Amino acid sequence: MKILSGKIALVTGGSRGIGKTISKTLAEAGATVIVNYANNSNHANETVAAIQEAGGKAFAIQADITNEVMVKELIQDSEEQCGGTIDILVNNATGPQPELSIEDSTWKDYLDQLDFFVKAPLLLTKAVLSGMKQKQEGRIINIGSEVIQLGNSNFSSYVTAKSSQLGMTRSWASELGPYGITVNLINPGFVPVERHAGIDPSGYAETVPLRRVGVPQDIASAVLFLSSSESSFISGQSLSVNGGNTFGI
Repeated sequence: MKILSGKIALVTGGSRGIGKTISKTLAEAGATVIVNYANNSNHANETVAAIQEAGGKAFAIQADITNEVMVKELIQDSEEQCGGTIDILVNNATGPQPELSIEDSTWKDYLDQLDFFVKAPLLLTKAVLSGMKQKQEGRIINIGSEVIQLGNSNFSSYVTAKSSQLGMTRSWASELGPYGITVNLINPGFVPVERHAGIDPSGYAETVPLRRVGVPQDIASAVLFLSSSESSFISGQSLSVNGGNTFGI
């Protein structure tokens, strides 16, 4: 039996980049996967088709995850299509990541990042909690970034929002532990995907102990482990998946 057989997983931003590989990996492990996307249905449908061709189960559902009404509709649609409640929530979606000096930054720049990395996970988690609490089991996995340790300059709005996920993860883990729900944070290093087209990763790779950049499967494999029963006694943790570029906090 596949390790996620019978489970239902929701992956936000699940149609491209790291999210696409996470969606495919969870489906390969037996989960029915909801591939959430914001705008491009073609990419989402391609990801679903690839999963189905490999013998997996998946559905594509559009939703702006920063919108409370749309999040509720997303969860309702997911449960109706899958015939059950969400077991695994992967908060992966991201938006624009502008590099701005302090002088050029506005409070709205910060709020834009907080919308994706704090507000959206909160709305989604609230929407799936009832089902998880009823089952006395669940997995919530937040996708963070190594920037919370590196503190990249001219990137403070993004770094601040990603850093907020650490405290949020730990607080949620404490609150939800009695219900058998684990909450963990995965912090990828530089993983080149579509949005990084044209960027030379060699300079970054030279600074990493393993002397390479990440690939989406590195992150997806960590998500799979934290989604499985093998991780049932792991919660509130911050896992760096970056070839040793930083150390855990």
